[in-house]
This record gives sequence, structure tokens and C-alpha cells, in this order.
Amino acid sequence: MIEEKGILFILSGPSGVGKGTVRKSLFDKDTDLKYSISMTTRPPREGEVDGVDYFFKTKEEFEDMIENNKMIEYAHYVGNYYGTPKDYVQKQLDNGNDVFLEIEVQGALQVKENFPEGVFVFLIPPSLEELKDRIISRGTETEEKVRNRLAAAKEEIEMMDYYDYVVVNDQIDTAVQTVQSIVRSEHCKRERVAIQYKKALERDES
Repeated sequence: MIEEKGILFILSGPSGVGKGTVRKSLFDKDTDLKYSISMTTRPPREGEVDGVDYFFKTKEEFEDMIENNKMIEYAHYVGNYYGTPKDYVQKQLDNGNDVFLEIEVQGALQVKENFPEGVFVFLIPPSLEELKDRIISRGTETEEKVRNRLAAAKEEIEMMDYYDYVVVNDQIDTAVQTVQSIVRSEHCKRERVAIQYKKALERDES
């Protein structure tokens, strides 16, 4: 019996590209993936459950975990910490589960430093014009904010060299199918399969 470890998949891309929409659609179709539960110091909102929606921690607990290198990535946002706990992700992978992390570009670069064996997928818009339309269609941004977000998005798109795969988010269903193909192909990679087979052969010989 070959024991296959899980793989950490990181979906990232510029703000406004539709990461959340693609992730939600992917999870509606693919129940084998485990979503990476984030950790935060903000108080739970009504109906939120610890260990389901977030892992809720005190500021002291979170900072202690940062100090002890227990976070794959973290950020400080509007007075609270948010991040991805290393032990939770590692436990899921050791149990053979694929873990899926949807995250901003800066967070993804932190993950690459702390967890380089992850598979990094970069979601891009069909064009910058399309990205601008998506940001404007949200209806929540002033003209200046739209300009700032587009400038930031252009800088983030230049980061795609750090990623293993690039997926164009033109049609949601097509983008989801492409991500599913990436998951399947990663499990068939020779180096992954070879390591597992060699371990099985060694057990068989002993």
C-alpha cells in the first residue's frame, strides 16, 4: 500500500481577480480538498465556530506562535493578526489530505519562504481592462481607490514568476477545471510517486 501525503495548493493573484469566487466554486465541485482554516486574534462573530470558521487566539498566543515559527504566513490588519498555522496544515498533509489556501500575493510569497514544497497557482484576469471593470463593478470603490488598486494589481501581476502555474480567470468553470487538472497532475509527478514507491519497497524488504 502506497501512503500518499497530501499537497499544499496555494491560490493567489491580484486583488479583484476573483480568487474567492474560484475557490468557492472549486469546493462546491471538489469535496476531497481541505480548506486551510486561518487563525485570527479578532473576536468571533455571531455564529462563527472555533476550529471551523477560524482558530481564535489571543494577541499573546498569536505572537508566541510567530516567535516560535509556527505560522506559514501572517499579516496584521486593522488591529488584528490573521495567518495560517503550520501544525494544522502539516497534520492534514500527513493524513493524506490536500490542503487549499487562498491568499493575497504578499502572503503567498511568505508561504513560499516557509513552505517551498507547496504548489503555487497564480490567477490572472483575461486583461487589465477586464480587471478594472471587475473592480469598478463592485461599486464600493472611489475613482482614486480604483486607480490605486489597479496600480497595485499591475505590481502583483509582475510577481507571477514566483508561481508554478498561471490560470486565466475568464470563465469561472473553466478556471476551476484547470485548477482541478493541476491538482491531478501534481499527484502524478514522477518525483512524488517515486518517493512513495521507494518507501513502500523499503518496507516490503524489511
